[in-house]
Amino acid sequence: MWAATAATLFCLLHAVVAAPQATTTGADTTLPSITTQTATASAATPSAPIPSEEPLPPVQAWCPSQIFCPGAILQSVDLADVYTDPKVIVDKPTSKRSQQVLSDFSAIYGTGSNVITEEDIVNFEDNDFRGEGLEMEAIALSNFNANPAFLNNVTDNLLKAWSQTVSGYWVDLVRQTNYSATCPYGTENGPCEGTFIPLNHTFVIPGGRFREQYYWDSYWIIQGLMESELYEIANSTLQNFMDEIQTFGFIPNGGRIYYLDRSQPPLFVRMVSDYVTTTGDTSVLERAILSAETEMQWWMNNRSVSVTSPYTNKTYTVFRYDVNNSAPRPESYIDDYSTAFDPTLPSLSEDQRSSLYANLASGAESGWDFSSRYAAQPFAGGSNNTNPILRSYNIRNTIPIDLNSILYKAHMLLAGMYNSTGNTTAAGSHLATAASLREAVLDLFWDSQKLAFYDFNLTSNSRNTLFSAATYFPLWNDIVPDELLESSENAFGFFSAVNMVMNRYNGSFPVTFLQSGLQWDAPNAWPPHQYIILQALRALPDNVTSGALPTPASNASTYSLIPAGQLNVAEADLPGQPVIGTGRNATATGPGADVSRLSGTVVNGGNATAGEGWGHALQREVANRYFSSALCSWHATGGSIPGVLPRLSDQELNVTQSINNTGNMFEKFNITDVDSSGSGGEYTVQAGFGWTNGVVLWVASTYGDILVAPDCPDLLAIVNGTSAKTTSAAASGPAQASARAIVLGTAVSVLVAGLLL
Repeated sequence: MWAATAATLFCLLHAVVAAPQATTTGADTTLPSITTQTATASAATPSAPIPSEEPLPPVQAWCPSQIFCPGAILQSVDLADVYTDPKVIVDKPTSKRSQQVLSDFSAIYGTGSNVITEEDIVNFEDNDFRGEGLEMEAIALSNFNANPAFLNNVTDNLLKAWSQTVSGYWVDLVRQTNYSATCPYGTENGPCEGTFIPLNHTFVIPGGRFREQYYWDSYWIIQGLMESELYEIANSTLQNFMDEIQTFGFIPNGGRIYYLDRSQPPLFVRMVSDYVTTTGDTSVLERAILSAETEMQWWMNNRSVSVTSPYTNKTYTVFRYDVNNSAPRPESYIDDYSTAFDPTLPSLSEDQRSSLYANLASGAESGWDFSSRYAAQPFAGGSNNTNPILRSYNIRNTIPIDLNSILYKAHMLLAGMYNSTGNTTAAGSHLATAASLREAVLDLFWDSQKLAFYDFNLTSNSRNTLFSAATYFPLWNDIVPDELLESSENAFGFFSAVNMVMNRYNGSFPVTFLQSGLQWDAPNAWPPHQYIILQALRALPDNVTSGALPTPASNASTYSLIPAGQLNVAEADLPGQPVIGTGRNATATGPGADVSRLSGTVVNGGNATAGEGWGHALQREVANRYFSSALCSWHATGGSIPGVLPRLSDQELNVTQSINNTGNMFEKFNITDVDSSGSGGEYTVQAGFGWTNGVVLWVASTYGDILVAPDCPDLLAIVNGTSAKTTSAAASGPAQASARAIVLGTAVSVLVAGLLL
């Protein structure tokens, strides 16, 4: 049995609980209940003055509000620390006209003491602002099909029932603009002011603190919507993005004005293509082509740079994340402010702070906010203090693998759309751009010796050496190096780290193998990456993936199958996998490190079949392991299916503080414990969760015939530190139960016992 590390379980115990999630058994014509106010200002020490303030950052031209954009009000409220999440501050619309709010804030300084206390800020927030989320309202899905066709692909009865349950969760995440409660943004003339950007069409939120439509999340949300046959909502999502392109010239990070300085990975063209391919609805193309053209031009005008390759001396136009920003991000103001003014670190000049803020905003634009992948000093601060590593963030001088691969595919797809309308001239232009990008990806990023892609660093004029899940993006986007097509050995070498993770850990694939404390590093694993790895595996032809899965020598682990230097992390330095009853991790090196091996496959990796090639084996294992992570963590937080999967006992659910919960779909998972959420980063792990649901439904549809109900860790064994009987989503055979009884972090029991006292 497996369990989380102490830090991971701590995060699970304190995870944000989404709105109750219930199985949808028929057409839902009722409005789901949603939370319209999720936080109340409170002062830890009412009479305490807020900390002395550092100089205000420059006014940001892209952010038009004196209330919600970087300035005196936002900085003072954040420093007062009256909310646990700084995003709450900028999501609460005012209850008064803008000028009155500004006047009320100024009056706080007019008390004569010139000292603002926490109580002053609490009163200001209570008197001048309303609850966050009021601008959106739930809608009834009157045409919802509780039995979409994809369920026929799932052979396991439990997993079919759970997939049906997850499909029903769209009811809880679908929204429309509540115009009666929407406040104008960018103007001081309305009765109130807010940050929400009204949308003309239905949309789907990720969940938790992400209570508005987001850009790259929506790609996987759309995948799930289409599996659930919610084609109209998928179409509406595209229409909203086209409206934003028409209004702003690009698609913002999310549906708030404080995101208007940045975008996110440009997956709009791919969303359109997938939608048209699935539905046959070509009516969107006329508008979508124009919108895509505008978006591609925005990236060219604002995010392109010319790079001459040190490897071939060829010059390319390539793309980077590069946000023009010189202030803390409004939704993460106190986090960025604290990084810039950390008293334990050297003081920064205004120019240095501006550069830091720009890099942090660019990190958010990448979607990977944040990861050691983009840090000049990835080991700064160790695993507990993230400010030093964030101080060294260098994303603006990095040419990313994923961004350029995505844009290559976007231009290829856009060329195909133009060809379908007969515009061969425009198609030819995009094919030429795509061809140049493909050549650049293979030149700048591909290391034929290590058999992996690495970001290109403008500062060093060379490839970085840090390995990340970004290496799989080119194959997902149909950029396959010749070396992988010429040799089965090379093709496996490219995916050998995936094989190692399946054998070494009990969860899914991490972002990196560095434990920095940042949420886009180990031990976290994210749903989009599992999808991309599966798609990358599918991109290789059978002639290089049909051979048997390689096995290491008897005195070595699967780490030994990875090409030399690919990970740039010694085997002994990889994240550990806790072992029950020992107070330590599994052996760091050698065959004992592969603790997940079982009967020729991996624990919770499905069932091997005779003659199965290594490519199909890895797909089976990754798909099953993703289902294990999503389902077991859901079950551990109160999820159940009447007549199929019993609810855990209150004693068990008390371990995760989920007695009153009905199961969380987490935004990220942990590679060492399928019972747990991910952890780390700027905010508490979120439940909901749009892209998690979308990937679950896609995996169910695509791999439903090889999915096997997982065995989940026994929560009471986590507390007791024993090898108690397995609490499983499926019955375990003796061999499987014995194998699973190996792994459990005893350190967790100490932490949990302390938390529950």
